[in-house]
Amino acid sequence: MLIHSEKEMLDYGEKFAAELKAPAVIELVGDVGVGKTTFTRGLAKGLGVKSELSSPSFTISREYRGEKYNLVHYDFYRLEDPGLMTEDLAETISDPATITIIEWGQSIQNILPAEHIIIEIKYVDENTRELTLK
Repeated sequence: MLIHSEKEMLDYGEKFAAELKAPAVIELVGDVGVGKTTFTRGLAKGLGVKSELSSPSFTISREYRGEKYNLVHYDFYRLEDPGLMTEDLAETISDPATITIIEWGQSIQNILPAEHIIIEIKYVDENTRELTLK
């Protein structure tokens, strides 16, 4: 699927949220700046999150309360070894009221459930991204 603007990415995330049932784990795969956090903002809106969503690049995780489900957004970009974060992640993944978003999840693949959703986002040009669900 091709996404042609930031608004389309937000809208897609919001529509994607409507199909989710917790607990669910979504791994976002793509280079820096490709739109992973933009997708997550749309997803948060679709879950009824009212607070402003920001990237957890420096805090590793952020938690948001939604009307439908809670959202926990992880970014393991800066961690070669997630250490104690694996325990936190394992608890979050099993929470029946939580949707879990993971960016840069290479270091925690052994914790992720086999049935998790993978969305690969590739840069096509300045305004266009290609999304592939796996």
